[in-house]
Amino acid sequence: MDTLQNFSLKQLQYFAAVAEYGSFRQAAFRLNITQPTLSNQVGVMEKSLKIQLFERTRKGITTTPQGRELLLSARRILEEAQGFASQAAQLSGGGIGTYRLGVTPTLGPYLLPYILNPIHDHYSDLKLYVREDAPSDLETGLINGQHDLILTTLPIMSNELMVAPLFREPLKLALAKDHRLANKKRINNMDLLGEPVLTISEHHLFHRQITELCERVGAVVLRDYEGTSLDTLRQMVVMGMGIAFLPALYAKSEIRDEKELRVADVEGINVVRNHALVWRNTSPVRNFYKQLAEEIREIIETSLASSILPVSHNHIGKRGAEKAVSKAT
Repeated sequence: MDTLQNFSLKQLQYFAAVAEYGSFRQAAFRLNITQPTLSNQVGVMEKSLKIQLFERTRKGITTTPQGRELLLSARRILEEAQGFASQAAQLSGGGIGTYRLGVTPTLGPYLLPYILNPIHDHYSDLKLYVREDAPSDLETGLINGQHDLILTTLPIMSNELMVAPLFREPLKLALAKDHRLANKKRINNMDLLGEPVLTISEHHLFHRQITELCERVGAVVLRDYEGTSLDTLRQMVVMGMGIAFLPALYAKSEIRDEKELRVADVEGINVVRNHALVWRNTSPVRNFYKQLAEEIREIIETSLASSILPVSHNHIGKRGAEKAVSKAT
């Protein structure tokens, strides 16, 4: 190891060039250096290795048996170094390699099926290792390096992160078919006064949004019957345990049978979740992430135009200070 530290890749390149051209003069010309410089560097290398690489005669030079043995390794090292440099150049632009993507469980399963195939078609060498977690844990994990980027619900609180808003997702009211409001043509916010509302466990941002909404319209959150997932929430609504607000993408993906539930908008209420792609502002491939966010936004606006609300393009900044909206108007 000490011997290896005494010469460089450039010296290996000089050694390989002299062996290839059989001449110090020709090799120096090809390498665009002076012949004395080349001779000196090869001599330093021979001294470090304690091996004579070339036999010098009046007719020129030939590679020694020991030199021929080492030449194979030298060429292999130079090839690996070139491959390393090429891979690094490609990776610096993004689109190649495996990235760790964190997603929220109330968004990822219902959005990723629409965007993964188009992304893979565009970046065939890109691989995404997907892991679900609550938004606050995703943000912490991103800062700590557990994720490379996250697909999450705003707001983001850290100044260390860059936020690219993707789209706004409405929430839909879900009612059992035998609920008193199920057959009402137009449901308004006053109809929800005193209504029991189901939601998922409180460590989700979604829980806080629904709680704030219920406080504004006078509905009652059923804290003793919190669902562990959107699926269990839907099943509790079917069983008549209460009503629930469900994300539009979830409703589009999972509620196809209108015989079990009615999914409706509520007049006078505008409930929206804001979603974004987020990464560390120190990431060396942040330009790639920005490009990826723009492409995801375009895919979403094309494939899911009937279910989502667009955001202004090219709006990327730190923190993403806009709050997820839950308004009763």
